[in-house]
Amino acid sequence: MRSDIVKKGSTKAAHRSLFYAMGFTPEDLEKPLIGIVNSFNEIIPGHGHLKDLAQAAKLGVSAAGGTPIEVPAIGICDGIAMGHLGMKFSLPSRELIADSIEAVAQAHALDGLVLITNCDKIIPGMLMAAARLNIPSIIVSGGPMLAGCYQGKSISVSQMFEAAGQFESGKINSVELAAMEQSACPGYGSCAGLFTANSMNCLTEALGMALPGNGTIPAANSGARKMLAKRSGLILVDLVKKDLKPRDILTQQAFENAIALDMGIGGSSNTVLHLTAIANEAGIELPLSLFDAISAKTPYLTKLSPSGTHHLQDLNEAGGISAVMYELNKAGVLHTAALTVAGPLNDRLENAQTTCPDVIHSVDNPYRKTGGIAILSGNLAADQAIVKESAVENDMLVFEGPAHVFNSEDEVLEALLDKEVHDGEVVVIRYEGPKGGPGMKEMLNPTAIITGMGLRVALLTDGRFSGATRGACIGHICPEAMDGGTIALVENGDRIAIDIPERSLQLLVSEEELTKRRQAWVRPEPRFKSGYLARYAKLVSSANKGAVLV
Repeated sequence: MRSDIVKKGSTKAAHRSLFYAMGFTPEDLEKPLIGIVNSFNEIIPGHGHLKDLAQAAKLGVSAAGGTPIEVPAIGICDGIAMGHLGMKFSLPSRELIADSIEAVAQAHALDGLVLITNCDKIIPGMLMAAARLNIPSIIVSGGPMLAGCYQGKSISVSQMFEAAGQFESGKINSVELAAMEQSACPGYGSCAGLFTANSMNCLTEALGMALPGNGTIPAANSGARKMLAKRSGLILVDLVKKDLKPRDILTQQAFENAIALDMGIGGSSNTVLHLTAIANEAGIELPLSLFDAISAKTPYLTKLSPSGTHHLQDLNEAGGISAVMYELNKAGVLHTAALTVAGPLNDRLENAQTTCPDVIHSVDNPYRKTGGIAILSGNLAADQAIVKESAVENDMLVFEGPAHVFNSEDEVLEALLDKEVHDGEVVVIRYEGPKGGPGMKEMLNPTAIITGMGLRVALLTDGRFSGATRGACIGHICPEAMDGGTIALVENGDRIAIDIPERSLQLLVSEEELTKRRQAWVRPEPRFKSGYLARYAKLVSSANKGAVLV
């Protein structure tokens, strides 16, 4: 066993004595040492209940003949971090999570990992660690939050961000706002819509790194969640015995399955960033063109919040991710022979069925014949940009208007509250990319306020958008402004043309004029001169490469 290096031989007597200090027995040290990486904390609603899942996973590991050892992982709540300095740390925390798991697992020679996670950057961070370490690993998520209810309608945190715009425009009063606040998030779990966290949890099933139900069983269904965790612990020990490693599972076919599922359910645009980063750790390149190619042949089968009215609990009741993949397989977009932690993918599809056809449409009756995410290119995005096409209203798929330029999210928020943004404009938020931000902030606050105010505008950024974002919001524009991309050259009043069906994003300015502006452009001073964000800005790659550290 890998862990023998810290357990066996006379030279490890001191090591064994340290294990005995914690109550381990000599018999425990004869078994595989399994890290139970638990991101429990008391600041993220999706993580507050993970202690129970860790305990269930430990029981599974013990029953299978392993020795469970719980270790922590950090996490950031994107919702609480949104709209201020904290959001600059969200994406960079993904790298900290992966690095810290690598450090603990390598330093203690753990034989395998049960990765207990939830929420936006923690899930991909743990998957990156699994691919990098390449020791037997399995993902267990905390599950989605139930939707809240206000005045007889389902709501979630995304409606609360939009409620700020409704309040500022006088559509609701302070009493109504307070009542909504106390109704939107009824308990533990990752936020109830198909936002980034739940998108990634669903994709763990298609990647083969988690058991069926991992993406959709609600956190409130604690019995089913504990059962999933216990089974995962059992299976992980078997993976150790078989020496089945993440890179045996995270193959090119697995990533293509995940992309197809992503397109079929209309997941968060952030999944492109995270899948690319995970693939990088597995030694696989995922060009953005692959996402668009798979999207072109993948039908869009579910319309979950924020794009529709259904939530993850509805998808779970309708048959979950296995039922979605069963339908997608009819379209020929899946590699069913791909390995998972519990056999080939095809085994999961044999007994899958859709019980609510209004939630999971058939391939013969899709919401759209193509997938939920589109990759755009043009002179404004020479290295491409991303939009969640499934969340864009039909009358905004093709749009042209004058640019209204802002050099930070803070600037646009101030302008929105001062009623300085007007219908028909293309709002440009730049210097918010991985290097420029630094940290590539999500822009849910401005997009939600725009939606709440009822403004008909498009929004472009070299930053990114929350999975809760809806509307003509185009992010991940590359090269970013800090790298001298064309987005850095846009001036107020320039015409910008967006054509999502044609995958085009164009700044309607002559090349001669752009050359003059490029020659006059001066790179701004970094916003941070010390600390983690300063180091991150120096090391991070472009968004189209996954914003990984190089």
